[in-house]
Amino acid sequence: MTARVLVIKLSALGDFIQATGPMKAIRAAHPDARITLLTTPPFEAMAQATGWFDEVWTDGRPSWGDLPAVAGLIRRIRRARFDRVYDLQTQGRTARYFQLLWPHRPAWSGHAAGAAYRYSGPDRDRLHVQDSQRRQLEIAGVALVGPPDISWLTGSGEAAPPEPFALLVPGGAPHRPAKRWPSAAYGDLARRLADSGVTPVVLGHGPEEAALAADIQTAEPRALSLVGQTRFGDIADLARRAALVVGNDTGPAHIAIAAGAPGVVLFSAESNPDLSAPRPVRDGQTVDILREPDLADLAVEAVWAAVQAIKSR
Repeated sequence: MTARVLVIKLSALGDFIQATGPMKAIRAAHPDARITLLTTPPFEAMAQATGWFDEVWTDGRPSWGDLPAVAGLIRRIRRARFDRVYDLQTQGRTARYFQLLWPHRPAWSGHAAGAAYRYSGPDRDRLHVQDSQRRQLEIAGVALVGPPDISWLTGSGEAAPPEPFALLVPGGAPHRPAKRWPSAAYGDLARRLADSGVTPVVLGHGPEEAALAADIQTAEPRALSLVGQTRFGDIADLARRAALVVGNDTGPAHIAIAAGAPGVVLFSAESNPDLSAPRPVRDGQTVDILREPDLADLAVEAVWAAVQAIKSR
């Protein structure tokens, strides 16, 4: 009988990208299994494109106030009769899913109390997410977990800025504005890039990030805006051709680094790079992490020095 495996990864974009190494390793460890991914709608197309999953479910985050939806998800998991579950989300939500599956729980890899392959304790919360997930899978017998792999992620190929170009990612989650370096600083950086012969290309989506791009273009008219014109695969394609990327700690910057672009990623007190910073995925790739509790205090000169160091390599 074919083994059935469930992988849980609900969000967010940067976290999904970081989990691609473990996802690939799970498929390699279960080459003949039927593997299902439980996720949320924004990641359905990406999950299908990996080639690692036989099925993708997108109902992984029902509101706790919608009891019929929660019950429906638990019932769906029960009926699938999974032999093993790899919880790569490892949050309170997914631990509750495990508890709600009593008394017939599958062999579960995660932090939930009572899991067959439990990975818990203070070390889990002190390690970088890639190291933590590698340790989690080792406990479950899955070895050789590599770095993020998005070699499968491609776009339409329509975006073709003049080379050399640098990707700028000035946006981020709307509810976390403190994770953003000011648009005026990005404008100054764009001017320095353009003066050095590198075209600044601004990425983003939505009206708020369009406004950020407009601010940057006001400061440096030679900057190009692709806001609203790139999907995840387009960002990966651009990153494979880019001289470098400079961005806040947000999903598109994680895609660019995972695609192999050298870059500078900016962190505020809102997130901890020791736990979640993007890491190089190939030999020779430089990824510099700059951290300032309040990104308004991060000097353009510091970012420019990191950019120049990358350009000189």
